Amino acid sequence: MDVQAMTFSEPEFQPQVGRSVSIEQAAQLLSVSRRTVYYRIRDGRLRTIRTRGGSQRVLMDSVDELRGSH
Repeated sequence: MDVQAMTFSEPEFQPQVGRSVSIEQAAQLLSVSRRTVYYRIRDGRLRTIRTRGGSQRVLMDSVDELRGSH
């Protein structure tokens, strides 16, 4: 049986306005580290919500606002 390695590429993330993204996704969108995202949350420049499971998600509106202010 011939077995070939399969490679999977991650689909490019396309956020929808008005939605939320993970901390990691926000960091990628802003081209900063996760730590910087947490700093921006703490200083009020990024807004978040908590999911029922307790995860913290960043609101895309606040990501877009921060991206526009660079």
